[in-house]
Amino acid sequence: MNFISYFNDRLKNHFTIWDIKLAQMAAMFLLIIFIKLIPEIISLNYWVYIVGLIISAVRLLYVMFIKK
Repeated sequence: MNFISYFNDRLKNHFTIWDIKLAQMAAMFLLIIFIKLIPEIISLNYWVYIVGLIISAVRLLYVMFIKK
């Protein structure tokens, strides 16, 4: 069993939607801490955020709308 399939099985068998949403909230708070510690992050060009959004959403959009 490889690394990705092991964690996919763990997620399917042990996690609920609440656990996943709590992990997302923890990541959001971690980002807020980074912004407080390194305020230069906010002064980046908005295109950096748009590119990051697209890169992080590509797989999600592919799985939701294209993959059968």
